[in-house]
Amino acid sequence: MLYIVSTPIGNLKDITLRAIETLKSVDLIAAEDTRHTKILLDTHQIQKPLTSFFEHNQLKKAAQLIGLLKEGKAVALVTDAGTPGISDPGFSLVRLAMENAIPITVVPGVSACVAALTASGLPSHRFLFEGFLPPKSGSRRNKLLALKDFEGTVVFYESPHRLLKTLEDMRQVWDDPVIVVARELTKKFEEIRRDKASGLLEHFHAHPPKGEFVLLRNA
Repeated sequence: MLYIVSTPIGNLKDITLRAIETLKSVDLIAAEDTRHTKILLDTHQIQKPLTSFFEHNQLKKAAQLIGLLKEGKAVALVTDAGTPGISDPGFSLVRLAMENAIPITVVPGVSACVAALTASGLPSHRFLFEGFLPPKSGSRRNKLLALKDFEGTVVFYESPHRLLKTLEDMRQVWDDPVIVVARELTKKFEEIRRDKASGLLEHFHAHPPKGEFVLLRNA
């Protein structure tokens, strides 16, 4: 059985009882960053073998994991934070497991996308999750232009070192829209701000961005 296990996005207490039980029961845990996951496991007194599964080794490691699953081993897939397969390579292992008729089950939990959406005050009956925007300005602006008239809430992830550039592109391409910025969700310095892109630019120029960001906009 392949278990898709959601883990906390910040606060290590945000893990389900079922997730803890599952991680204690499997033969192996495949993690995006084994050092990061070990902190979570140590916090909850979980002692299980870890192996890395990330973007640059996913093809080779997926084949190895499928081999173990075919032998009858139980494997849990986790990401650094949140739900595997959301903006990480976990989907490739899930797809390969399906192709090999290996049973799959999901141990659901938190996702930064959903957490930000519920805290944003924006309509959630129709939303589009875009993950990370392209790193290059030209491609990023083209993507924003294509989404300009989307009738619903659009959700993005963004890194601190690209936040100001992304907000500037949003200001120009989307005519200075109101944006909700959710930063460091569930962590000590959690912050949720709602303002026009120009106002957010002013704020984050004065307070250099740190942490992980979710950006939301409703047309």
